[in-house]
Amino acid sequence: MTSNHTDCHYCLQSLRGRKYALREENAYCVTCYDSLFANPCEECKQPIECDSKDLAYKGRHWHEACFKCAKCSRSLVEKPFAAKDEVLLCTECYSDEYSSKCFHCRKTIMPGSRKMEFKGSSWHESCFVCQYCRQPLGTKPLITKDNENYCVPCFEKQFAHHCYSCKKVITSGGVTYDDQPWHKECFVCAGCTTQLSGQRFISKDEYPYCVDCFSKLYAKKCAACKKPITALGGAKFISFEERQWHGECFKCAKCSVSLVGQGFLTRQDDVLCHECGSA
Repeated sequence: MTSNHTDCHYCLQSLRGRKYALREENAYCVTCYDSLFANPCEECKQPIECDSKDLAYKGRHWHEACFKCAKCSRSLVEKPFAAKDEVLLCTECYSDEYSSKCFHCRKTIMPGSRKMEFKGSSWHESCFVCQYCRQPLGTKPLITKDNENYCVPCFEKQFAHHCYSCKKVITSGGVTYDDQPWHKECFVCAGCTTQLSGQRFISKDEYPYCVDCFSKLYAKKCAACKKPITALGGAKFISFEERQWHGECFKCAKCSVSLVGQGFLTRQDDVLCHECGSA
């Protein structure tokens, strides 16, 4: 900019026929303007003179030639860039250093592109799809099998079992009984509906029962102690003329010697060893 009639606001030298710069409506010769107002360049530390282009980012300034990627030195003028720890990087270098890699395609997820997060891993939005129908999963409910993601309808078609009790799909967990799949919450005692997963149970007519219910409903009573005989764990019991005994209860009514594996005599409702029976 030139003028024929003003003086420099700082050194008062005539600006006639000379370049000058305006600041807050005051005119300055180039030398004074640069010494008073020129910003230092972040890269070369030299003043950015008034006849040079001043590129600014977050309060910092660069010469146009100094505004470049800190890693590959390519110019960032009018190009996208990213900052990390106050260092400027082109998008390619930033991606190589800091961007996430897609769990599916293993390629970099570029800054500014949409990223999906699931179970601590990242996906391109276009890679985060159902393994079967290839439709985007987005924020829809999904089920993972063998590190592959499926929408719920596709998983049910391909893999899911149906509960023997309620006939609904078992999406996770479950119990197998009599070669049939059950939800844990559906696998209950046929008598009292207590959940049986992880518990002892006895089956009858294809239905499971807790020990208490089976004993109350079906177990025969010991002729000696009158308690149910469940035969859990392979416990031995003795049967004679429509009467049953626990193994430990089958003993002589008079001398209490065990009669298991021994000959015995009966007298009315009692069982006796040969010695007591012959006395």
